[in-house]
Amino acid sequence: MEREKYVAPMLTDGFLQELRSILPADAILTSEEDRLRYGHDETEDLSFPPQVAVRPRTTKEVAQVVQLCSRHAIPITPIGARTGLSGGALSVRGGVGLTLDRMDAIVEIDERNLQVTVEPGVITQVLQEAVAAKGLYYAPDPSSRGSCSIGGNLAENAGGPRAVKYGVTRDFVLNLEVVLPSGEVIWTGANTLKNSTGYDLTRLMVGSEGTLGIITKAVLRLVPMPKETRLMLVPFRDAQKACEAVSAVFRAGITPSALEFMERDAIDWTLRFVEGVNLTIAADTAAHLLIEVDGNHADVLMRECETILGVMEQFDCQEVLFAESTSEKDALWMMRRRVGEAVKSNSVYKEEDTVVPRYHLPDLLAKVKEVGARYGFKSVCYGHAGDGNLHVNIIKGDMPDKAWQNELPKAIREIFAYTVSLGGTLSGEHGIGLVQRPYMDIAFNTVQLDLMRGIKQLFDPKGIMNPGKVLP
Repeated sequence: MEREKYVAPMLTDGFLQELRSILPADAILTSEEDRLRYGHDETEDLSFPPQVAVRPRTTKEVAQVVQLCSRHAIPITPIGARTGLSGGALSVRGGVGLTLDRMDAIVEIDERNLQVTVEPGVITQVLQEAVAAKGLYYAPDPSSRGSCSIGGNLAENAGGPRAVKYGVTRDFVLNLEVVLPSGEVIWTGANTLKNSTGYDLTRLMVGSEGTLGIITKAVLRLVPMPKETRLMLVPFRDAQKACEAVSAVFRAGITPSALEFMERDAIDWTLRFVEGVNLTIAADTAAHLLIEVDGNHADVLMRECETILGVMEQFDCQEVLFAESTSEKDALWMMRRRVGEAVKSNSVYKEEDTVVPRYHLPDLLAKVKEVGARYGFKSVCYGHAGDGNLHVNIIKGDMPDKAWQNELPKAIREIFAYTVSLGGTLSGEHGIGLVQRPYMDIAFNTVQLDLMRGIKQLFDPKGIMNPGKVLP
């Protein structure tokens, strides 16, 4: 993508000397190797190294670094586990890359109130396993849960497969400790399930992509761990029919804990990429739905599966595979979680994170294919169909470089415009970050964008906090 034109700030000897007075030597990284490591995430092949990367261990250290950057008007970019897909953690204007990977403590698991307090560097799967050991469940479940961090999940309002039943990250956040762009430290709310006291700063911070402040602690809601799950893989000869079946499941009175859509190529590429998954796919299979139900009573789940099966048969499904054992369930989920990596290993690609009301999922899929045919690109689609979230992977393949650079943005704009016309929006869980910024005018008018700019100005009058993101 075309790089924004800016002049990198001058990191004076005085600035660096003050930085060394705040942090120990091993927390300040200036080598090219280190800067390059913290200068990329999983967004295409983009690389924007910070001029210096810092690794604080405490909220106090974060606040001191931010205060220093504020005094010198130095850009500061919060960096999580670098698994993002929108370029949100890239230091596009240089300055300081503040990585939170050392702040990785699970501070307290409060079993009495079903809450957990964590630092932002905690890996999502580590948190899930820690609370599961106590019979509790943290449901937000991104595909990269084994490597993504809670801080990144909060910044992007991550979702994942279980969002369809349990909600996205925002729905599990009670309270946040935040370092503001001034270096002041606040808590945004209260550790209560209900809170109608003033403006909701907690929900404002979640999904703000590090542009309003740096989250240094989070109090998260937990639920009891469901005792039973049932998982089925449903093949279809027609991808449109698979999408049509999605909303029919909910109209039948069932809310699955996960309902995932995968085109044929998504599974084929993943099976070649991942070992340990033995799955035979019929030659005429075009797409699959991966459907999970959970709860505490096996007989109830069996009745739900029977209802779902009846719905699937109305849409000309093929033979349904029921995962009988834990190992079979794990293999199917591993296949689904590795789709993104498999696609990336095959070709240069761009991933769009569209979301529509679930009834319109077939319309969106058809539009993606129609636009691709006109512009000359192939797409591989998959995603969280249960909440209308379709990940559109646009494959470069043989598309000429000139068309990839100049024509593809027009195609993406068409897809986004159609998505919004269906009542949808640009991103369901990956965020806007850097790469979707040019399309924000499709989702919002001037009044709405100016309100957002006003919020940004109020929090960050010097414009130092993750500049060059979200707002066009």
